[in-house]
Amino acid sequence: MSQEFVPDENESVNESLEEDCQNSDSEPISEQDIVLVTVVGSPQGVRETILTLYRLGFAEVGDWSPVQRAANAGQVMSVLIRRKVRSNKQS
Repeated sequence: MSQEFVPDENESVNESLEEDCQNSDSEPISEQDIVLVTVVGSPQGVRETILTLYRLGFAEVGDWSPVQRAANAGQVMSVLIRRKVRSNKQS
């Protein structure tokens, strides 16, 4: 299980955001909303939540970051990055 942990908790999320911002095929970052969805809990609870969200059609399992240590002992976290083109409507 120790292979699932990444030493720098923010490194994979930051790298993913940087790579996506450099993609010239995507909308300019100013026209996108970027939302981070974070699941924090026991390793089993995080895995089960990701699988439940997959079954509900929310996100593919592979779209989530690798499981990483969370701030509290015994807890882990995984992050999903969602991008949405901003609409011109104001709410």
